[in-house]
Amino acid sequence: MERKNAKRNEGKRPAWFRYLFNFPFFSDSQQKISPKAVVDPKAEIAADVEIGPFCVIGPEVKIAGGCRLLNSVTIMGKTVLGRDNILFPHSVLGTAPQDKKYKGAPTQLEIGNANVIREAVTIHCGTEKGGGITRIGDDNLFMVNTHIGHDCSVGSHCVFTNGVLLGGHVQIGNHVNIMASTGINQFVTVGDCVFISACSRIHHDIPPYVKVDGEDKIRGLNKVGLSRAGFSAQDIAELDRICRLLFLRKRPIAQTIAELEVLDSVNE
Repeated sequence: MERKNAKRNEGKRPAWFRYLFNFPFFSDSQQKISPKAVVDPKAEIAADVEIGPFCVIGPEVKIAGGCRLLNSVTIMGKTVLGRDNILFPHSVLGTAPQDKKYKGAPTQLEIGNANVIREAVTIHCGTEKGGGITRIGDDNLFMVNTHIGHDCSVGSHCVFTNGVLLGGHVQIGNHVNIMASTGINQFVTVGDCVFISACSRIHHDIPPYVKVDGEDKIRGLNKVGLSRAGFSAQDIAELDRICRLLFLRKRPIAQTIAELEVLDSVNE
């Protein structure tokens, strides 16, 4: 499917993100690393990283250029941050997973570029039996009190609003929007361009491109999200037709899939 705006928007930062870098969190007279921060000398910190007071940075942490840690940020474990991430107060990254099977192995947390991590967000490292790595992509916004459990994988261009909770081993695609106070059960996979409404309870995998609310209830196609992600009007219309056939009719999905396969074979 054609995504007409994908290349044009690649690398382009939204206005709200650019504003955060222009906002004067620190004065020009202040040091890049506050003397009130605790930064282990073994940590690898790029020269232009700003670290505010009361931050705690562990010995195995690596932070690339352009990152801003405002104050009271904790980063521990084998955590790697890409470029231009902004971390707000009381966010905690890379600490031990909340899993009784974890035995202290040197598991990891990898975070990409240009993410905004707001107040009191927690992101844990992986576990030995879960692949060992929790991964976050690029250009994501994690709002207040978001929790991302061990061994999760989050794509790029996602928005998690306040109080979103991800259990361990959850897989989130790209361009996913999850509204406030939503809980996602362990081992669930959420496809690309999904919209999940507030206070939803997600126990099962969600196919790409749909809107979901309540308890795993598919409500239709995420047309706005697809348009913003660069899908053409023709592709959106065809996806809408298929979504209605699969999920909005009171008949077995297997039967609808069989009918669609027959149509595909006839059209070939």
